[in-house]
Amino acid sequence: MKRQILLALAVLLAGNLLAQENYKTITKEDSLKIYHGTITYPVKTFRESPKSKKPKNIILMIGDGMGTAQVFAGLTANHGKLFLNNFKHVGFSETQSADHYITDSAAGGTALSSGYRTYNGAIGVDTDTIARPTMLEIAAKKGKATGLVSTSAITHATPASFIAHQPSRNMYEAIAGDFLKTDIDVFIGGGYKHFTQRHDGQDLTAELKAKGYLVLQDMNEIEKVKSGKLAGLTAAEHNPVASERDNMLPRATETALQILDNNKKGFFIMIEGSQIDWGGHQNNTNYVVEEMLDFDQAIGNALEFAARDRETLIVVTADHETGGMAITGGNMQTGMVHGSFIWGGHSGVMVPVFAFGPAADQFTGIMKNEDIGKKLISLIQAQ
Repeated sequence: MKRQILLALAVLLAGNLLAQENYKTITKEDSLKIYHGTITYPVKTFRESPKSKKPKNIILMIGDGMGTAQVFAGLTANHGKLFLNNFKHVGFSETQSADHYITDSAAGGTALSSGYRTYNGAIGVDTDTIARPTMLEIAAKKGKATGLVSTSAITHATPASFIAHQPSRNMYEAIAGDFLKTDIDVFIGGGYKHFTQRHDGQDLTAELKAKGYLVLQDMNEIEKVKSGKLAGLTAAEHNPVASERDNMLPRATETALQILDNNKKGFFIMIEGSQIDWGGHQNNTNYVVEEMLDFDQAIGNALEFAARDRETLIVVTADHETGGMAITGGNMQTGMVHGSFIWGGHSGVMVPVFAFGPAADQFTGIMKNEDIGKKLISLIQAQ
């Protein structure tokens, strides 16, 4: 009997050693798929105690390409804690577009912004290319302040779908022109060249200034602004990766919320963590995790505001998942994450939805992406 036990233990030990050796081989050959646990930050707990059933303010936060694996990768990297842990109302979103099982960011963003599913590549228009009002435009008509923040160009697909109406996401200069057709109060993101280095020779920043906007490019100057209209164009096109942005997204979130809060009728803002998606396209776990942690810290700033204000609904979701990411190893103690990907494009899986504040209970269960848009628009119109 003892001999059988010893033999079994020897086999188990040999198997474990082999598994460890195989794992070491994988990590040496595929270092892009390993995050080694270099970033940590404290996570506060916030009390959800809304003053009423309907929100005065709405903060929609979109983690582009963020599926459940990306969220759990961030959770592991920060040793089991994210600001997302504060959200008790959780659901899922079906992300399909009108013409494809796999959506792109333009169609995904338009479904969220307008409540209409449309074709891939469409910006703020339906399948017949008819412009559909977005929740940002509807909020502005109700007298609310409005804003957009993004780590990509502000003219890129997701932020564009909240303010522009164009048949193609690639019409960056036309999308920039659409900003002049609105009364948006604050926008912060890249895309400076789409306003200034244009084929029509126009300098749209001059027109923005004529409309009363303070146009700035330096985040250190941008975060000093406390009121008024602000166009923060932080990069010629896209902002750099999180490690090179100096907390641009959390800082921009805090700045925008402070400006928008001056409006007594409330506000709507969409805040995007754009480059979670880009990490997925590159099959790069390190890139995904660092962008996920950056996005979560921006969520933390939004929660700080909402918990204090008690009249603000925060909804956090994604337009789609990117890369078909799976977590094939990790360590909560060290923050190490080993990720794998099935390919370099978007996937068709459901993405998570998190809600905090008044009416948060409306965002649970399985929803279609356009239903999230319709619910948010209904809450804005009800005020």
